[in-house]
Amino acid sequence: MAYIMGVDGGNSKTFAVIADEEGRLLGRGLAGCGNHQVPGIDEAIANIRKSAMMALEQAGLNEADIDYVQYGLAGADREKDFRILRPGLAGLPFPNWDVVCDTYEGLRAGTPDNVGVVLICGSGTNAAGRNREGLTVQTGGFGHLFGDRTGGGDMAKETFSHAVRSWDLREAPSILPDKVAKHLGFADMGQVFDHFLDQDIEQVPGSLTIVLHEAADEGDELAIRLLRRAGEELGRGANSVIRRLGGFPGDAIRIVTVGSVVQEGRNPHLLAAMREKIAEENERFEFIIPKMAPVYGAVLLAMDRLGIPATDTMLRRFEAYGGYQA
Repeated sequence: MAYIMGVDGGNSKTFAVIADEEGRLLGRGLAGCGNHQVPGIDEAIANIRKSAMMALEQAGLNEADIDYVQYGLAGADREKDFRILRPGLAGLPFPNWDVVCDTYEGLRAGTPDNVGVVLICGSGTNAAGRNREGLTVQTGGFGHLFGDRTGGGDMAKETFSHAVRSWDLREAPSILPDKVAKHLGFADMGQVFDHFLDQDIEQVPGSLTIVLHEAADEGDELAIRLLRRAGEELGRGANSVIRRLGGFPGDAIRIVTVGSVVQEGRNPHLLAAMREKIAEENERFEFIIPKMAPVYGAVLLAMDRLGIPATDTMLRRFEAYGGYQA
């Protein structure tokens, strides 16, 4: 019996799971940030180790029992990152392993053959893809200065900014000023305006993205416009990846959408604008929202390495296990 470990290391949590070759979940472990760009490589590796050891203990296994470990880590974007990560991961007690950007966990979780495009829209955003020849590309994921516009953090800032603009009549009337003020604990937008300026506050909570979705659900035209703009930007990311990979000749392009904005928010205006933008350049495509947590995409990548086929029973198991909250 082969034993596989998948590790999903993000900006806030690192989630490790151990499964056998039939997809039965044996152990789980949860620790802090696994992105070396945030707390530094030493702390990130310590969190990865902690989550892995917790999963081993729960599974009743030791390090030598694990046949393969697949790490999917936020921040594993460029060769510079891998030069930092590889020595640290090599110091963990697992001889057989690989590391990819966590983006590619999402792609594998949503496709049977690891071919297609994946769009990430959670706290941050990026787009990536893999074609049948194994070529991979990534567009975005490096912040506002390098062209990103659509993550939850960006949308929260846009919500606040346009609430101010509507309040001072630079934008059309909107319910955003009242909703933003109430969400932040103030009576009106004027109080918010003074408080933020008086206290030199330049950051807004990411939860304002929820306010934006609520306003759009209530039919607010300004909120709908902002969400459509976000959808168009996600569509541009998908089109960029498709062009850079030379298209997907003969295939209906699978576009996997991952992250809280698209998986939990599922705003119809955002999704419609995304679809319209992609359709400008591509005739045949389908959207896929994975039903399994990203960490099981890492497990599937490890199984691919070991030549273990992913059966329907296995996939249903992964979907049923849920995420780290389960």
